[in-house]
Amino acid sequence: MQDFGDILHNQVLLVAIAACLIAQALKIAVDLAKNGKLNIRALVETGGMPSAHSAFVTALAAGVGQTLGWASPEFAIAVVFAAIVMYDAAGVRQAAGKQARVLNQIIDEFFEGDHQLSEARLKELLGHTPFQVIAGSVLGVAISWFAEWAY
Repeated sequence: MQDFGDILHNQVLLVAIAACLIAQALKIAVDLAKNGKLNIRALVETGGMPSAHSAFVTALAAGVGQTLGWASPEFAIAVVFAAIVMYDAAGVRQAAGKQARVLNQIIDEFFEGDHQLSEARLKELLGHTPFQVIAGSVLGVAISWFAEWAY
């Protein structure tokens, strides 16, 4: 049980989680500025500005680099992991969102007639734009650097 308690003292992990939570919270402010209304659901939705995924993995990678060294194998692993996550967020998941948008349009047009299929809509906002990923990455690194400076 002591090993589990050690997790709660892992500064790199805690800072990465904080970066993710801060990015998710910022989505509420960005959504409020963009749409003029408070959307608490932005806390748990995927997609949006900034990318919490990017903030999470870049804060993790920066924390590993700061703690174990920029030439460490652990930092290399964290950077590769971050690159894969950010590519997925901006590439694969973004494409899936575009496909969902087209399928929803097809369903809308199909249901203009009298058909007996489900009208369930697909979630369209799955991924991030490259700008959202970059913003999340900058946020993650900044939070990691700030945390290192503050301690």
